[in-house]
Amino acid sequence: MPLIFLNGGAMRGGPLNHLLAGAPFAGEVKTSAQYRFYSVGDRFPGLHPVSDGGAHVAGELFDVPMDVLRTSLLPAEPPELELGVIELDDHRSVLSMVLRRPPVSYPQLVDITEFGSWTSYREGNR
Repeated sequence: MPLIFLNGGAMRGGPLNHLLAGAPFAGEVKTSAQYRFYSVGDRFPGLHPVSDGGAHVAGELFDVPMDVLRTSLLPAEPPELELGVIELDDHRSVLSMVLRRPPVSYPQLVDITEFGSWTSYREGNR
């Protein structure tokens, strides 16, 4: 089963975690420092790969069966995101949802990279 990096509502305790259908949790991780991190309309986060000025973004890994990915998780993703492959800080490549290109065209796109995680951003904006 493929590992997928999650950094929004599907993380443990999140409102979309049920979409994982009990997929095993595989650990807390960070991306390599090749990404900017955005809030899209304060509804969900999005990763965007960059060649300069990136940072580590915290998230969780899950070992998700392909049928769960196909039938539950991907259909629930917003149209601003697409499935991609990212690099973790330990140099592993894993699946993740990333912003569709070009990300600057989305309304209400706010750079939240400095927060390091969706949870930190949400807690800091309450």
